[in-house]
Amino acid sequence: MSNIREVSRVAGVSIATVSRALSHPEKVSKEALAKVNAAIEKVKYRPNMMARNFRAVRAYSIVVLVPNISNLFFATVIRGIEDAAQQKGYSVLLGDTRDSIARERDYTKLVETRQADGVLQLRPHVPGESLEPETDIPMVSTCGCEDTPYPSVRIDNAGAAGEIVQYLIGQGHRRIGVLAGLHDNPHSRDRLRGYRESLQKAGIPYDPDLLVNGDFTMGSGLRAASHFARMKNRPTAIFSMNDEMAIGCIQGLKSAGIRVPEDMSITGFDDIEFARYSDPPLTTVAQPAEELGRIGFNTLLELIEGQELQQTETVLPYEFIVRKSTPALS
Repeated sequence: MSNIREVSRVAGVSIATVSRALSHPEKVSKEALAKVNAAIEKVKYRPNMMARNFRAVRAYSIVVLVPNISNLFFATVIRGIEDAAQQKGYSVLLGDTRDSIARERDYTKLVETRQADGVLQLRPHVPGESLEPETDIPMVSTCGCEDTPYPSVRIDNAGAAGEIVQYLIGQGHRRIGVLAGLHDNPHSRDRLRGYRESLQKAGIPYDPDLLVNGDFTMGSGLRAASHFARMKNRPTAIFSMNDEMAIGCIQGLKSAGIRVPEDMSITGFDDIEFARYSDPPLTTVAQPAEELGRIGFNTLLELIEGQELQQTETVLPYEFIVRKSTPALS
């Protein structure tokens, strides 16, 4: 069965343009409208007119799909979403999806049943394992990843990770461990790519024995510390793919008698509030979490209102913050 993505591919226009041509053809150029209509006929796409008519009334609420509602970084993103939504008279419905596409589909039914107008997705897109764009469900990915098949707001995860590792190399480290997130998570994939690219530029071979997979929780950081502590040839520094794992790892290393940062440096990623108060304060990458939330909501609102997006992908700048967890290697 054909879908809006197929129409978009054949017409050579964005999914947002196809959606707008179906719902507000007067807002689309004659040339684009002709391409969309021709593609619809070619792929024999038939939009769900009942669903479109049902969507005519605005609910003035949105659904935010959160993969882990207890994650402190997501809490800050949600604060930005809430602030932007309140200014526009919208309410926010939170769905704790726990990385389950089935739970995500259940929450998107709130849009289908007119209880919400659109969806903000906080889980990065994994082909075949994530929600795909639908004609009648405005959806935006925020704090996502590259190659998301619908509008997205994100940072350059690979570039940020590469900058962290480049800094550690500049501090004299050559044996750098990596505490990764879930192995199939796109953020883990992109940050690992940045890690490996920086090693390669410095002429340092990649050693898979230095990689430990976690799950972005403090507990997994604590468990990873035991692995690093038992290694015969320990790393002198660890790049953790988020702050929570880094904080857990610091505690685990100290429990094993390893001093941080005297014996082992460590970095995080995200700059959650606890990062500056950990012992030692954590060198990390600060994502503009609230800004990710605000821009994500405003982009979604443009889709809900049938506006033509100026760009379908927004990449925001990050900040590299150096604290006491990464002194120069003596």
